[in-house]
Amino acid sequence: QVQLVESGGGSVQAGGSLRLSCTASGRTFSRYVMGWFRQAPGKEREFVAAISWNGDSTYYLDSLKDRFTITRDNAKNMVYMEMNSLTAEDTAVYYCAASTTPAFIRIVVNNANKYDYWGQGTQVTVSS
Repeated sequence: QVQLVESGGGSVQAGGSLRLSCTASGRTFSRYVMGWFRQAPGKEREFVAAISWNGDSTYYLDSLKDRFTITRDNAKNMVYMEMNSLTAEDTAVYYCAASTTPAFIRIVVNNANKYDYWGQGTQVTVSS
C-alpha cells in the first residue's frame, strides 16, 4: 500500500509556472506507474500525464505535452509535474495517483479507474 501527498499548488498569473510534487510512502514506490490527473469545477477528472516505473517513458494529454513535464525520483519516492505557460484553463485540483498496472500503455494509464491509490489533491488557480 502507498500513501500519496501532493504539494506545490497555489495561485499564479497566466503565463507563470508551478511545480507540483507528490510524496509517496512505502518502500515499493518504483513498482508503481505514477500519474497526474486534474479536476476543474463542474468537470470530470481528466488525465494529465503518466510516467513509467523507472521514468523512461511518459504519456501526456496531447494538449499539454508542450507545457507540462512529469518526472520521478525513485530514490526519494517523489513524482513531479512541471507546469509552464499556465492559463486560466489549467485551474483545477491536481491529483497524484499510483497504479499497479503491469502495462504502461496509453489506453491503460490515461484511465483513472486503473489507479489504485490517490492523493488528496492540490489546488492550482491561474488568474488571467
